[in-house]
Amino acid sequence: MLKVGLTGGIGTGKSTASTAFKDLGAFIFDADKEAKRLLDTSESIQNELIKEFGTNILNGKNEIDRAKLARVSFQDEDHQFILNSIIHPHIFQIIDKSFDRVSSQKKHPVFIVDGALIFESGLNTHLDYTVVITANIKHRMSRVLKNSNLTREDVLRRIELQWSDEEKVSLADFTLQNNGTEKELKTQIKKVYAKLV
Repeated sequence: MLKVGLTGGIGTGKSTASTAFKDLGAFIFDADKEAKRLLDTSESIQNELIKEFGTNILNGKNEIDRAKLARVSFQDEDHQFILNSIIHPHIFQIIDKSFDRVSSQKKHPVFIVDGALIFESGLNTHLDYTVVITANIKHRMSRVLKNSNLTREDVLRRIELQWSDEEKVSLADFTLQNNGTEKELKTQIKKVYAKLV
């Protein structure tokens, strides 16, 4: 079973691409969703984050408030690096366990890790292939503003902290361009999937 990374910056349409790959028969491991689950459930991660960022990332129930954590961690590269260095090692372990479990079931030809920071985290060095999805800033901005409660400034700050499309494309094995319709994106995905399987 191939281990493939699917990545793209905020608003590029990574979730749509992920669903399309799943519909074709791939197993999808949602790294960003898993990171959120760990934030809510892992005491050791919570304690490390409080140690690094202080108690101002907590809500009234003494739980990590994701919006507060995002405000702190997305303010600059140093804070982003600290957050990622706490969470990524745990995610890598879970990916390995999940891959072994799914591989033994022999149901899926491809195991896709859907994650925003595949290259930034160094995970790409543990994968067989990487697929990057890109879109121009106009499309990205309108998608995020429509589907989330982030402000224009929030989106721009997150884009600044992630690697550029050019950097990702230069390292990726496959590139999907998502400046058109969903149908056009799915056509590209089918071609990539056919090459993988």
